[in-house]
Amino acid sequence: MAHRAELIAVGTEILLGNIANTDAQILSEKLAELGINVLYHTVVGDNPQRLRQALELARTRVDIIITTGGLGPTYDDLTNQRSSRLRRWGNGTPPSRYNRTPRSSVPSPPPA
Repeated sequence: MAHRAELIAVGTEILLGNIANTDAQILSEKLAELGINVLYHTVVGDNPQRLRQALELARTRVDIIITTGGLGPTYDDLTNQRSSRLRRWGNGTPPSRYNRTPRSSVPSPPPA
């Protein structure tokens, strides 16, 4: 069975149309190459309650949740804080044990 993914972009600037969500396009293409079905693209402004709701909903409908944006040095960048709470719902492993992929890299497909 193929994995199912949701991409959640965080940032009021995306909702307002100030910037394009190019991360979603690139990630969707790369995930498709890996055989991962992207079922949803969600955009959430810099609001902790709505981000929490989006993460909780995504958790009920996909196997993989990928967040972009919301990681800058300003007070309203909430992605890391909210996703660390979500990670604790899993197997109880502390967030520091999770592998983090640098923003600019996408995993290569497994060898044939």
